[in-house]
Amino acid sequence: MSYPRIIQGGMGVAVSSWKLARTVSMSGQLGVVSGTGLDAVFARRLQLGDPDGDLRKAVDAFPLKEMAERVWDRYYVAGGKKESKPFKSKPLAAQNSTKALLELTVVANFAEVFLAKAGHAGVVGINLLEKIQLPTLPSLFGAMLANVDYVLMGAGIPRAIPAMLDKLSELEVTEQKLDVTGAQAGEEFTVKFNPKDFVPDSIKSLNRPKFLAIISSSTLAITLARKSTGKVDGFVVEGQTAGGHNAPPRGAMQLDEKGEPIYGPRDVADLTEIAAIGLPFWLAGSFAEPGKLQEALAAGAAGIQVGTAFAFCDESGVDPSIKKRVIEKCLAGEGKVHTDPFASPTGFPFKVFQLEGTLSDDAPFSQREKVCDLGYLRQTYRKDDGTMGYRCPAEPPEDFVAKGGKIEDTEARKCVCNGLFATIGMGQRRKNGAEEPALITAGDDVMNLERFVPKGQDHYSANDVIRYLLGE
Repeated sequence: MSYPRIIQGGMGVAVSSWKLARTVSMSGQLGVVSGTGLDAVFARRLQLGDPDGDLRKAVDAFPLKEMAERVWDRYYVAGGKKESKPFKSKPLAAQNSTKALLELTVVANFAEVFLAKAGHAGVVGINLLEKIQLPTLPSLFGAMLANVDYVLMGAGIPRAIPAMLDKLSELEVTEQKLDVTGAQAGEEFTVKFNPKDFVPDSIKSLNRPKFLAIISSSTLAITLARKSTGKVDGFVVEGQTAGGHNAPPRGAMQLDEKGEPIYGPRDVADLTEIAAIGLPFWLAGSFAEPGKLQEALAAGAAGIQVGTAFAFCDESGVDPSIKKRVIEKCLAGEGKVHTDPFASPTGFPFKVFQLEGTLSDDAPFSQREKVCDLGYLRQTYRKDDGTMGYRCPAEPPEDFVAKGGKIEDTEARKCVCNGLFATIGMGQRRKNGAEEPALITAGDDVMNLERFVPKGQDHYSANDVIRYLLGE
């Protein structure tokens, strides 16, 4: 079987938007949409008025018309909301999410994949994070309704996902076990999802997408290949120079003089062991070079995954003003990324691009009122009464401690959720008129963006990246 040589990474919140994924897929490579937070992305796009009518087309194509119209009517604002007004909130995902939230999540993921696949025969994937568990089942199902070709998932050990894809494809009730801090021996917390609640009777089954696990070690690759509950179809082997969340170093965390985690030989994946598994794999993390593609192929890989190079291209979802400033900095040789061991509420190292006026600056961070109103990175924990609770190290520290959290876990934590929404121009406006500051993530390779920018220009396209990578 032939595989795409280039996978475009599924980055951030809507950075890897349907427009970017569609462009990459039309070139013959694997375009990937980010599935993170798509419920809120879709709701906010509707509140901005759907100016190009794209969401209307997707809603019209949804199999259950009444459900899609309910979502539309709940959030759509003709002509777009006033800039001074905040976005209407949506329910937060929970163990027993509301019907309205489940419908929004299914429709939103369907729409993103539907638009990415429209008008061409290329393959499209969706990227989800294993650590964001509560919306996983409706997100996967919405994408599968739109016939998504690949599901990519990392930031955890996604051993149970393949079997979930099998069940969802057969429209069977699907259960997911949740990772809950403090759960007692023999105690399980789960969520259930019934696909038949979201499709007409005429649909009897769905295509099962290929599953690619995003990993950082051969040990994890072997474990997933042998012990997953269903078929793993391949791997993306991601190094620590990639953007977003990085796997922490093996062993005790040690920081260098810049305050960044120190990685060593133990953190380098053994490609010989991964190749011996016999499944296709792609290499990621500073591979945006034609020579690196050839190195990957020579090592037995099917190709490479590239994120940062696409993150700031014309088709990405990053707000144009932020995109322009990042490119200008990089062209001037001033682009800088800090691997922050404390920024993310997850505790995973998180790469932050340094840009004035964003959460990489002390002032916007210290002035921001702490609030957790998107909740994607909340932790689930067992309450004293045996039920499940939700807390986030980036919420007000007193609230986190009141829920049994440790005060030291709140130190320097940034609201990644709101920061990433601000990065795509959908930041919330607070009651005092303040706008959420952006939090920009990028891989170490961001300082080399000039290689993609055509001479005499200050921007570049996704096809510019692809042509460069293929040596054309």
